[in-house]
Amino acid sequence: MLTIALPKGRIAKETLAKFEAAFDEKFVFEDRKLILEKAGFRFLNVRNQDVPTYVMHGAADLGVVGLDVLEEKEYDLIKLLDLELGRCKVAFGLKRGEELDFNKSKITIATKHEKIAKRYFEEKAMAVDIIKLYGSIELAPLVDLADCIVDIVETGETMKQNGLEVGPTIMESSAHLIVNKNSFYAKKDLILDLKEKIEAQL
Repeated sequence: MLTIALPKGRIAKETLAKFEAAFDEKFVFEDRKLILEKAGFRFLNVRNQDVPTYVMHGAADLGVVGLDVLEEKEYDLIKLLDLELGRCKVAFGLKRGEELDFNKSKITIATKHEKIAKRYFEEKAMAVDIIKLYGSIELAPLVDLADCIVDIVETGETMKQNGLEVGPTIMESSAHLIVNKNSFYAKKDLILDLKEKIEAQL
């Protein structure tokens, strides 16, 4: 049996739809249930941010998670397949009409994507002060807590509604099928068979 950690919400539904098409079975989590067992699979319903942790520690063989979450966690996992779901980008958000001033001696950024932001500035050899926020990040530049924000952008609508505009992109993201390294070697045939069947649905 293969155990697969899915992020709660839209991506889980879209991923299960791909499994349904690939295996010609119905895969639906019953109301509030966290585990779904069917057709040789066990699906776990977990928080998006926790998917790589379940896979890293071997509680799940595979997981489905956005590349942005993966980059932020820096775990040593195998990226098996881009599922081409949940496309978005990690980008800067700036006050309307403002540019990113790369000549400043130090830029202050508010974000929950600390490592991604830090790497970006390290590569540019620039000093950055990162303030970690968990929500309502758009507020930070408006009340001068930070020069700008780094956040997930799908349409840019949330930023626009809050007087910000989308700045430069740091990275593109979409949902990937990831695998625990030990599981990959122990269950290679099962996993590669799954990859092939899902790939055929893309």
